[in-house]
Amino acid sequence: MRRLWQEKRETVVTGPVMPDFAARRRMMVDTQVRPSDVTKLPLIQAMLHVPRERFVPDAWVEAAYVGEHVPLGPGRVVLDPRTLAKMIDALLLGPRDLVLDVAPGLGYSSAVIARLAEAVIALEPDADLAAEAEAALTATDFGNVIVENGPANAGAPRHAPYDALIIQGGIEVFPTTLEEQLKEGGRAVALFMDDTLGTVRTGIKRQGSLRWLEIFHASAPVLDGFSRARSFAL
Repeated sequence: MRRLWQEKRETVVTGPVMPDFAARRRMMVDTQVRPSDVTKLPLIQAMLHVPRERFVPDAWVEAAYVGEHVPLGPGRVVLDPRTLAKMIDALLLGPRDLVLDVAPGLGYSSAVIARLAEAVIALEPDADLAAEAEAALTATDFGNVIVENGPANAGAPRHAPYDALIIQGGIEVFPTTLEEQLKEGGRAVALFMDDTLGTVRTGIKRQGSLRWLEIFHASAPVLDGFSRARSFAL
């Protein structure tokens, strides 16, 4: 009996150790989010609650909580926790807001926003990513997110107008189509890239147009459909 107990004990001790993702989330919030002046309790709780590891490619699960972008494919990333947290913070979301989340990849940003808003429209231009996002959001019980597959720069007009809008990647221009889908008084946040330099700006729609304010620096690949038209000299 004693020998059997020892063998069982050795099996337990030497067995595979599962990652403590909850501890990694706490460390992410304590070392990447809070030090970046993100202090609103609902947002902090959302980032502690949402399992980021469920919304990254399988090959990147172990790196889900590092302070860098997670690659999704050519020109696509899951924004690093600091950048995403500060962008969401700037939207000043409330529990009755309808939010358009543009190019959310596998849906992490939409899941975080869903904890703060009434509903989220997750507009993903890549059909495969959209399908995976819908599966991940369903599996983690985020029932107030609707995943739409379509061009990111076209928005999702059938659900408009929106109280707030966020873009999960770099842009050079903010399309008029998206501006038109915001309510009067609606808020937007986007990362404007100028070559390799990027600035996150927040805007409020007044008298039909967005008025922008620079809030912090960051960087991300420019999304398809959001590049500035290039002119070529002969």
